[in-house]
Amino acid sequence: MLFGQQAANSDSQSALNSDHLSALRQYAARDYKGAAESFRKAIASEAAGSPAYRQSSLLLGQSLYMLGRYQEAISALKQAPQTGETLYMLGNSALKSRDLKSSVIYFAEMFGVSPGSAAAHLLTAQLMSRQELTDDAEAEARTAVRIDARIPQAHYLLGEILTFKGETDKAIEELKMETQINPSFAMAYYKLGDAYSRQLQWATAIPLLQKSVWLNPTYSGPYILLGKGYLQQKELSNAEGVLRRAIQLDPNNSSAHYLLGQTLVQAGRTDEGREMLQLSQKLKN
Repeated sequence: MLFGQQAANSDSQSALNSDHLSALRQYAARDYKGAAESFRKAIASEAAGSPAYRQSSLLLGQSLYMLGRYQEAISALKQAPQTGETLYMLGNSALKSRDLKSSVIYFAEMFGVSPGSAAAHLLTAQLMSRQELTDDAEAEARTAVRIDARIPQAHYLLGEILTFKGETDKAIEELKMETQINPSFAMAYYKLGDAYSRQLQWATAIPLLQKSVWLNPTYSGPYILLGKGYLQQKELSNAEGVLRRAIQLDPNNSSAHYLLGQTLVQAGRTDEGREMLQLSQKLKN
């Protein structure tokens, strides 16, 4: 409505609205290349700081972001309203452009923390990790720990990264530190138990996985790993119990069904076990 009313004011305003509205239609149709071109034309005639200019800058930046033209996206998004969404795109664009210092600044502003703080580096590390920028995430997490060795979840993130990289001994040390700093954090016990399970140290892993379950009884991951551990230890009744609980929480988990099938077969309940193994294969496909 705003643009339609302005269109009646002058020929030049009518042309401006035509570019802007055309860009909006292209953006809605996910024609980001066309939308970017049209928003550039619109911006050329819109008053800096006006609502139309700010919207054009935002949607131009989003279009360029969707096209993977990250440095161009940054220039446009800097002129847009600085919302959480805008700052997220700015931070990611900086990451993709390998401007890691700027990414920390944008993410810090997004979460309302100081850019020089341990929190800023940890948040950036977590967002890097989600994008599988593993080495960058590790470096940022280590920076966070240098600033504040007891910041919650930094050692946990390092433990996750090191486990992924196959450096299990180092991962265990980091995860142990996390459980000391943050003893009510269920995921730290789960990942620590997982790390020990990779070394087949089930006697150490099982009590840690139990702690994870006690702290968070609604997450299936520790139950599945516990089931595997109990199965390895030939504690079939315990294995069946935790695996059935895992299936209650996550009915489509093929691993839980597979382990339960193995447990039932070993317990002499062959037909029931085979049904579970067949269901596991079906879920996997």
